[in-house]
Amino acid sequence: MISKDKPAVSSARAALQGLCPRCGERTLFAGLASFADRCRACGLDFASFNVGDGPAAFLIFIVGTITVVGALVLDGAASPPWWVHLIWIPIATALTIGGLRVSKGWLLAQEYKHRAREGRIAE
Repeated sequence: MISKDKPAVSSARAALQGLCPRCGERTLFAGLASFADRCRACGLDFASFNVGDGPAAFLIFIVGTITVVGALVLDGAASPPWWVHLIWIPIATALTIGGLRVSKGWLLAQEYKHRAREGRIAE
């Protein structure tokens, strides 16, 4: 279970290594970019966090910019045949999947760290 003498896991480390933000075990992801339902070590319910589509929306702009600028620089510097630009498909795919995994993990760790909850109206 949770060790009292274990230091807190940083959000960046949790995101990069797929660590549970509570116990630090590598249990955050079930697939390439999908969260596990809960931590197998400490039982933290990952489904209760609302990561949403925020990371994907920003990632579209970042990966799109990297891909387009890279293709333009390659074309301007070397003027290769059109089929050489097919290399951007696997590059964009890898950047998207890797970036989505890291950004979703970071956002979940931030929500855990700051105890983010759904907004409520005070009565």
